[in-house]
Amino acid sequence: MLRSKLPATGVSIFSQMTALAQQTGALNLAQGFPDYDPPLALREALARHALAAGSHQYAPMPGLPRLRQAIAAQVARLQPDAPAPDPETEVTLTAGATEALYAALAAVVQPGDEVIILEPAYDLYGPAVRLQGGVPRYVRLPAPHFRPDWAAVRAACSVHTKLFIINTPHNPSGAVFEAEDWDALAALTEELDALVLADEVYAPLVFDGVAPRSARQHPALRARSLVLASFGKTYHATGWKVGYCLAPPTLTTELRRVHQFVTFAVSTPTQHALADALEADPTDAHWRGLAGFYQAKRDAFRAALAGSGWQLLPVPGGYFQLAGYAAFSTAGDLTFAHELARDWGVAVVPVSAFYHDGFDPGLVRFCFAKEASTLAAATARLRERPSGPQADRPGTAPAS
Repeated sequence: MLRSKLPATGVSIFSQMTALAQQTGALNLAQGFPDYDPPLALREALARHALAAGSHQYAPMPGLPRLRQAIAAQVARLQPDAPAPDPETEVTLTAGATEALYAALAAVVQPGDEVIILEPAYDLYGPAVRLQGGVPRYVRLPAPHFRPDWAAVRAACSVHTKLFIINTPHNPSGAVFEAEDWDALAALTEELDALVLADEVYAPLVFDGVAPRSARQHPALRARSLVLASFGKTYHATGWKVGYCLAPPTLTTELRRVHQFVTFAVSTPTQHALADALEADPTDAHWRGLAGFYQAKRDAFRAALAGSGWQLLPVPGGYFQLAGYAAFSTAGDLTFAHELARDWGVAVVPVSAFYHDGFDPGLVRFCFAKEASTLAAATARLRERPSGPQADRPGTAPAS
């Protein structure tokens, strides 16, 4: 008989809520992808390379050399206070940041190793740790700002702590690490001789004039960190599934040992197209413009819901908005999310899905990476409570 390795794991909440949006005709502010296309120049580059001879066989396992070189050059420009990554030994292309994350965990987590996960957290982290025989140790981030309580983090550590998974800007809250967070993390990793898996897929999306910071920009973390990035996020191309990992040579060697047996290589014409885009943008205007682009969407979404009864939490980065709904319902967040799709016509993600134990803080997550027309239509619906029956199962009031 087959024994499941993940018996308690079902279809991800993101897929569930997107399916519900399709079934009900709700506007999909649930799953984290844009409803607009990548830049035209990038799409034209992909078409050009898809039609070109010689672009249809396996790329080198670590990624096309020209794309790795372009990534290294861009990182050097964006992070002048850190050594430029070596494209040969420190940059690896992966089939999205999800594969990078899984390969990194498979590379460094041994059976019995403990991994610190800060919740709410992306739902891949815990299952991927358990699949390696590791032990997730969860620490809740305090609402409404979702910055780490480092005393609580330290209390969760032991001599078996091998890895810290961090995500900044944070999904689902948008929280951004500050200088004292990086210093506290560095102190813990040095004390415990632990590593860091830095999920930085929303790195360009830091708002209100704050400069983005990476784990590799901290001198004490650089040699201990695997940093994940996503072209899907930076170029509005989540369906392309191209990401990369920046790590020092010793960690890159271990990552590639796993990567070669997971996907081996990433789509060749897609890599060429992305290399074209980076090479044609030596000032990184696209990357640098993302913060303003998404901040405008954040501000428009929040302004449209001002005074409507929704409790909008701070959003210093990323492209998600957490909101409390106590003014409308006492239902649990999953029940209310279904009600929103069915009766209000807007699909969201319940935040309890980001906790391993189903903790319900009375919050839902909206994705504002949408066209202005989509956001306008969604906020119009969210401002008008339906007249139909409302769920009244007791739930937890929003954190404050």
